[in-house]
Amino acid sequence: MPDLPHLLAFIAAGWLLNLTPGPDVLYVVTNSLRSGVRAGIVAGLGITAGCFVHIFAAAVGVGTLMATSAAAFTVLKYIGAAYLLYLGVRMVLSRPAPPTPSADIEQAVDAGGERGLKAVFMGGFWTNVLNPKVALFFLAFVPQFIAPGADDKALYFVLLGVLFNLNAVPVNIGWALAAGWMARRGAVRKGMHWLDRAAGVLFIGFGLKLAFTDAPAVRIGR
Repeated sequence: MPDLPHLLAFIAAGWLLNLTPGPDVLYVVTNSLRSGVRAGIVAGLGITAGCFVHIFAAAVGVGTLMATSAAAFTVLKYIGAAYLLYLGVRMVLSRPAPPTPSADIEQAVDAGGERGLKAVFMGGFWTNVLNPKVALFFLAFVPQFIAPGADDKALYFVLLGVLFNLNAVPVNIGWALAAGWMARRGAVRKGMHWLDRAAGVLFIGFGLKLAFTDAPAVRIGR
């Protein structure tokens, strides 16, 4: 494991990276704006679960295959881009919801209650799992903090990946709380439909960007 200064640098870098807006942050914020803080937190937990898939896949070599095989990267890239485009188009074409009193916003996920939260969770999960750039990120970022002489690099990779993921949880909760606070403002609630459309356009943009992304060269190891 890295020494304390390097470990603190790893944690700080992880927080900064998780604060950077992207599809994951947008997914947390839009769900929190639309359906309350609880939905935003559940969205973040779904994203975290998706990150665990990439961490363990990279540790067993699947991520390395993704980084070195253009065909594997391309297949997952187009699946992920299609999913982001689907989310974006659905949000752009969505109809305005009836006004929701601020006291009831946490119950606004949908009439299905827990089923609605499950859908939010799975949406975050697949948004992350189907993005090959997340796998490449872990392969490029985490090994920099593993000592060259480490006996079991795969184990240290998993431990650092889990630490990175756990550090992301409070950041995602912070995004959800901030968006939930905004959603309780009357002007924001009145313009929620247009916020959905704007978020949908951003998701479409993320999907197109992913679709036209070439597999980058990733340095495996330190």
